[in-house]
Amino acid sequence: MNTNFRPQVKINTSKGDFVIELRPDLAPKTVANFLAKFNSGYCNNLTWHRVEDWVVQGCDPLGNGTGGKSDLATETSSEPFVVGSVGVARKEFPKEYSNDSQFFIIKKDSQFLNNEYTYFGKVISGMDVINKLAIGDLFLDTTTLTK
Repeated sequence: MNTNFRPQVKINTSKGDFVIELRPDLAPKTVANFLAKFNSGYCNNLTWHRVEDWVVQGCDPLGNGTGGKSDLATETSSEPFVVGSVGVARKEFPKEYSNDSQFFIIKKDSQFLNNEYTYFGKVISGMDVINKLAIGDLFLDTTTLTK
């Protein structure tokens, strides 16, 4: 994958659409993994299982925050977790591995995540949709806008 290229993915939810610009320059393995998941329809009809004032999280096959494999190497960078940042969920230990399906989107600047979690993109349109999401809202489908 060309790490200078920044693919965009449109995610259609039960509350509307938003677009993420992915960052293979910061997290090439993570971006490749999530593009494969998005393009295969993996997240379709899964839920947003975590919705708090600062974050939304979803794409867990079990729908409760415990699903997916934790075998994706964590790719930290100096990119700060600010509003619209997209990161990968992981367990507290071992920190070296991230979840292969669950991701989160930041609704309030969250510096405590910096250099601890994989940052792999940002929301470039549709933060109003992110802010409307509630627990149980669905991923309907995803479309890669740029390949």
